Amino acid sequence: MNTLELLNFGSYKLRLKGVLSHQLDSEIILSKVLKKSREKIITDLNRKITSREIIKFHKFIERRLKKEPIAYLFGEKEFWSKNFVVNKDTLIPRPETELMIDKIIKIYQKKSINILDIGTGSGCIIISLLSELENSSGIGIDISNKAILIAKKNKKKNNIGNRLKFLKKSFKNFYNCKFDLIVSNPPYVDKRLLNKLEDDVRKYEPIIALDGGKDGLDVIQKVIYKAKDLLKINGRLALEIGNKQFRQVSRILKRNNFKIENSIKDFEENIRCIISNLKG
Repeated sequence: MNTLELLNFGSYKLRLKGVLSHQLDSEIILSKVLKKSREKIITDLNRKITSREIIKFHKFIERRLKKEPIAYLFGEKEFWSKNFVVNKDTLIPRPETELMIDKIIKIYQKKSINILDIGTGSGCIIISLLSELENSSGIGIDISNKAILIAKKNKKKNNIGNRLKFLKKSFKNFYNCKFDLIVSNPPYVDKRLLNKLEDDVRKYEPIIALDGGKDGLDVIQKVIYKAKDLLKINGRLALEIGNKQFRQVSRILKRNNFKIENSIKDFEENIRCIISNLKG
């Protein structure tokens, strides 16, 4: 069997199961199996595939047929031009989050700040920020010990050094520190809608990182309230929010003495991030 035949087989099987990205997924899986770039494999479609490689490819396709995300198949996800270790104990980093990071870096470039990342998960947000803000430092906290272990692996992998600490801790029990910036991608899915999420998300990603309680605003509200105690005067809170939550979250922010500075839209023009300033 050659590359083209195997790619077509994988794509066909995935398409039958309703996987919209069937062609791309088949190419990514084969590129991982062959340890070559996608570009390389699709320019050498007549390459003969060994029996061992075919078996390995089939095993990954079978897992993907059950809607297991590609990132979990291979235990990594590219984000901010870096490879992050991920598994079922951490959310998979999304491209929309990079838009928030880009804006924060523009605000704080060449400055020295102290950052808190609430619900850090894989650590991708704070690691990406500190990789660019080289004079800054930070702390990432999460209530999941397994997520903290993954975040520490990513810290080591990306050579952030002692500018960053990860702690297993709830933000509710976090005191005696003041930060210039708090970032958070909190759970924001309405509890009633969890069962309606795509299989890739619902079956595999950690529910604790998705469940935002009633209206999806429970954790967001608590983060905003706690941020008042943890931010310096004129410090900023950068929050990722769900689609169509902007108005409600804006009201909660204003009630808690925050002034909205920036609202960031995703690739479909939905506001998915709010950067606000704690008024003095």
